[in-house]
Amino acid sequence: MYKDLKGKTAAEQAEWLTRCLIAAKSYTGTSGESEKAELIYSIIKSFPYFKENPEAVWVQEIPNDPYSRKNVWAIVSGAQAKTVLFHSHIDTVGTDDFGMLQSIAHDPDALEAYFSTYNGDDLVKEQALTGDWLFGRGSLDMQSGAAIHLTNLLELSEQKTALDGTMLFLFNPDEESEHAGMLAALLELERLKTEGLQYVAAINNDFIAPMHDKDEIKYIYTGAAGKVLPSFYIYGREAHVGDVLTAIDPTLVGSEINRKINQNLNLTEELEGEYVLPPACLYFKEDKHDYNVQTAVSARLYFNYFVFEQTAKDVMDKLRAITLNTVEELKQQSEQRYDEHRQRHGFPPSKWKWDMEVCTFDELKEKLRDMGLPVDQVLDEVVEKWKGKDRRETSFALVEALQQLDPDKTPRVILFFAPPFLPHNYLNDQYEFGTEIKQKLSKRLKIVSDKTKETFLTKRFFPYLADGSYLSLHETEAEVDVLRQNMPRMNDIYPLPLDLIRSVNIPSINIGVYGRDGHKWTERVYKPYTFHVLPGLIKDFALDLTTEKNRT
Repeated sequence: MYKDLKGKTAAEQAEWLTRCLIAAKSYTGTSGESEKAELIYSIIKSFPYFKENPEAVWVQEIPNDPYSRKNVWAIVSGAQAKTVLFHSHIDTVGTDDFGMLQSIAHDPDALEAYFSTYNGDDLVKEQALTGDWLFGRGSLDMQSGAAIHLTNLLELSEQKTALDGTMLFLFNPDEESEHAGMLAALLELERLKTEGLQYVAAINNDFIAPMHDKDEIKYIYTGAAGKVLPSFYIYGREAHVGDVLTAIDPTLVGSEINRKINQNLNLTEELEGEYVLPPACLYFKEDKHDYNVQTAVSARLYFNYFVFEQTAKDVMDKLRAITLNTVEELKQQSEQRYDEHRQRHGFPPSKWKWDMEVCTFDELKEKLRDMGLPVDQVLDEVVEKWKGKDRRETSFALVEALQQLDPDKTPRVILFFAPPFLPHNYLNDQYEFGTEIKQKLSKRLKIVSDKTKETFLTKRFFPYLADGSYLSLHETEAEVDVLRQNMPRMNDIYPLPLDLIRSVNIPSINIGVYGRDGHKWTERVYKPYTFHVLPGLIKDFALDLTTEKNRT
């Protein structure tokens, strides 16, 4: 591979590598991720530095991974222990969205030719005709990011003077799903830390995009948004449809909860200058397995819920209040409807009640345990039965098993958290180099802006989901305990190494590749910025962080 890169400029190398990586399919949850890692490993091994220092590039197998995925590591050692971590994910989403164009989804030139005559989107056609945009699945998210890091790895390894600091590179799988690559990488980061590396910062280059059509700002993020998956198991009271007004219908309860939470802007955090998204419903389903004329007994739903400064406890408290309000409103509504129906038909008053309990998983577990019921035995059996299955489905199975233990069959809404959990983090006083990072980033961006006329704006939180979330933990132990207690059998089905995350504690900076339409069939990366400006910006900022000298 080195022979194909030698003699090219950094921009040419970055584009060549991007095309190479796009051509190799690496959809999340497939063996392609492992094959992509092998490709990257072979590229790095071809560099002269790593031929002379073969121990400086290595592969880390992901433990117990069904797809044999792996992380690829490389290190260029410097004179001191101050270390910058460059990291990039190598997986992509699939190509179903390309429809009849799936055969060319990984062919940038064919896609450019197609979009040059495409009349379905004027902007896409206009940009395809300029030749400044590189199309293809993964072009933006984020094979170009991995290519930029490979380009900088080559340049840093070929510097004639020894580096002041150490540059550590990670190429990992599974960012688009459950972050198995980064979670495994924590073990390696901790090992390297114990061997003497002193982490200053991590630089991710996950993609950035304009916030609107006229936006040309390049956003730099000094932290990462977190995420919880608040979940609801709703157990009602069934009835024949001929007696429907006596039911406590979990689909009705779930619909109201969904209406009050889904896309509710009042639930977003008020953070000046930050791009903050509301909760989004990712799943809503009743639990009937066959057609019949009985109302549903139970339903389940969960939400993607971004957190920036809030904690899992904050989210639980807010959603519990909404749920309590919802079940009270529906109780009154059901009473009124039944009473009106009864009077229409001349029926006597009844003793039907529409009360619903609202509790957390932990509260129900302790309540049933106090009743002397075999809570732990039942949960153990569910964990064993559901081993290897979807973690969210397993979580619901655990909650359902608790509800089935209740001898009173009490109608209730059970709140809990399902995997995954991504911590939020941002530059603050908990980081040893926090102030230094801010100052050097500001200086570097000004230098680049003066030279290139690019406009940069620094924000605190990368607003989407990224591997950088797992590099530090800001929640207190008490706040984390709320998550642990209410994520069913967390240690069994989602053993998140929270103590390891807290120990590694690396500030996460995102200086991303730039383009449009990530995760869409029109995905494309903007070449003039991504290939010509970004490699130098990232490299020089990393050098700034590991030297005491003022660089220009």
